[in-house]
Amino acid sequence: MKNSMKRFNYRVKRVRNKIKGTQDRPRLSVYRGHKHIYVQMIDDVKGITLASASTLSPELKGKLSFTDNVLAAKSVGDLIVKKAIEKGLKYVVFDRRGYKYTGKIKVLADAARENGLKF
Repeated sequence: MKNSMKRFNYRVKRVRNKIKGTQDRPRLSVYRGHKHIYVQMIDDVKGITLASASTLSPELKGKLSFTDNVLAAKSVGDLIVKKAIEKGLKYVVFDRRGYKYTGKIKVLADAARENGLKF
């Protein structure tokens, strides 16, 4: 358990050193908890969150039967795109935060791409 957390934290640092979000191209950061999925669009220059979405958002809460599966990830991806378009954001830098690009992470990214975000 200890070694796997060290490897994960190493991956998180490695990915974050390569990715920086700006006002024009914010960082789309994904966090995958045990029960919920969270996404934020972050401007690293100013240090502010421009938009966020999760399975706990009022738009999705109660509409999903499960909050930790692939369908929930797709719904969160759709929701973050709607919020990004409202703010006038079209281009982002995808931060998978050390997670492997499979399953929920891939579905969330694909849903965001299908609805208009450019990575």
